Amino acid sequence: MNHAVVAAMAEAGATADSLAAQVGVDPKTAAKWASRGRIPQTRHRAKVAAILGKEVGELWPDVLKRREPAWFRPWADIEREAIALRWFELAWVPGLLQTEAYARATMAGETLTAEEVNDLVSARMQRQAVLRREVPLLIAVIDELVLRRPVYGDRELMREQCAHLATCAELPAVSVHIVPATVGMYPGLGGPFILAELDSGATVAHVDGQAKAQIIEAAAEVATLNRRWERIRGEALSRTQSLEMLREAARSWT
Repeated sequence: MNHAVVAAMAEAGATADSLAAQVGVDPKTAAKWASRGRIPQTRHRAKVAAILGKEVGELWPDVLKRREPAWFRPWADIEREAIALRWFELAWVPGLLQTEAYARATMAGETLTAEEVNDLVSARMQRQAVLRREVPLLIAVIDELVLRRPVYGDRELMREQCAHLATCAELPAVSVHIVPATVGMYPGLGGPFILAELDSGATVAHVDGQAKAQIIEAAAEVATLNRRWERIRGEALSRTQSLEMLREAARSWT
């Protein structure tokens, strides 16, 4: 429980319903803001604090300690609030399912200091806390070549990563599916994306890129990604078959 938020709401005579009405969100979303570790999305944070007559840092001090890049924070907030995540990855292990060693390897060769790498890896690991909640439900679809691609010749790193994927795939709120290499050409070759379902019923998407990632909210574009997701998911193995492949991949790196 976030006692600072609870106290501020009591002092201001606010309820989850009244906050939701003033901010323009679902009451369930507003109610979560009083839970420990649940922070309003960037676009809502200042307005909620103003309604309660407090500073953002007083209500959610963790905001001041965040280590992820500023440009990524809006999506991190959405990810934290989502009730379901559908994630397709073509070339990497999804960030929420990476080991620390694999996460570090993804940053090799970038113009980052050791401290910046540490901050980024720490932020990525902290995001994985959502997997230990009952929601969101994470459905990850991964191209098989992700499991077969060497990481700078470090076989132990890949063995550990594949074993970790298998462990995550057994979590109640996680489902991992592999698109086998035998499929050939399929819609996923167009690139990775994530679909986040919010408790308001809305769906927003995150599409990564070499230069810039973007959050997509336009209904027509989200609908296109939804259709593409269904086609990609249709090419993937079942949950049980995928788990068997993950375990086999881990053994292949020993």
